[in-house]
Amino acid sequence: MCHKKGEDDMKFSILGPGGIAEKMAETIQKLDGVQAYAVASRSMDRAKEFADKWGFEKAYGSYEELVQDPEVELVYIATPHSHHYQYAKLCLEHGKPILVEKAFTVNAKQAEEILALSKEKQLLVAEAIWPRYMPSRKIVDNLLAEGVIGEPSSILSNFGFPLTHVNRMSNPELAGGALLDLTVYPITSALMTFHGEVVDMQASAVMSPDGVDWLDQITLTFDDGKMAILHGNMLAVTNIDSVVLGSKGYMEIKTVNNYEEIRVYNSERQLIGTYPVPEQITGYEYEVLACKKALEEGRIECPEMPHKEILRVMKLMDKAREIWGLKFPCE
Repeated sequence: MCHKKGEDDMKFSILGPGGIAEKMAETIQKLDGVQAYAVASRSMDRAKEFADKWGFEKAYGSYEELVQDPEVELVYIATPHSHHYQYAKLCLEHGKPILVEKAFTVNAKQAEEILALSKEKQLLVAEAIWPRYMPSRKIVDNLLAEGVIGEPSSILSNFGFPLTHVNRMSNPELAGGALLDLTVYPITSALMTFHGEVVDMQASAVMSPDGVDWLDQITLTFDDGKMAILHGNMLAVTNIDSVVLGSKGYMEIKTVNNYEEIRVYNSERQLIGTYPVPEQITGYEYEVLACKKALEEGRIECPEMPHKEILRVMKLMDKAREIWGLKFPCE
């Protein structure tokens, strides 16, 4: 059931109506304060089909038409990674604030350019890495601060699905592979848990015949002696959890990209606490509402995922690819 929309609602637009955009459209349809305003595709038929399905007011058969619409207040960029930089630049050069799907860009150089343009134009730029915005993350932070598992020393995090059949995942032209799409979540989980500087990275990968990373294993060591062991996998069904290990017990975060439940175990490995997360539409609403608030406050970044963190993640992923010798054709 759609929520009633008002005149003051933020006019939300989608650039690139692919699979992930469907979930975002479902979210917008049910979200107060946000209007499903416009969708743009390189195919007018696809744009119209998407607009009709999800109740968007306007459909455009080119991205250039979308960014020239003066009514557009926020553009969600949901193209393959390879095209994020190109379309982020297009939006900013036409005065449009943006929410860019993860991974933000293909590399840190592209990210730096987009973030510099954000500052120059004084336009909001945010990354749609949804765990950063979720209220459930505060439950984790509070439990760790309370010392329920003692002093945490390491985090183990996995994220994987069999995805070799998906073109954008297997195609180097589209900056495919596990790292930018899957392993980015364990990396994010680690950086939200440990706040020190990364002083060492060990990274290995199994490459596909086409030259994308099928499997990643990344170990980060922080300057305060903490460690993160992170795994992304597009060949197998993995558990998709994070486990934080402490001196008095450990914490399981069920589902690394969209928290379902948090479980705490004591030193005897007995379950001593289960913490449900707040009810939500899909989980995407929090990043959209954070953007709305930032726009209302005249900010160019969201405090939940500031520009320096966007860049930090991109630099870590660049470093991993440098170790593997992985360079994409679009770079």
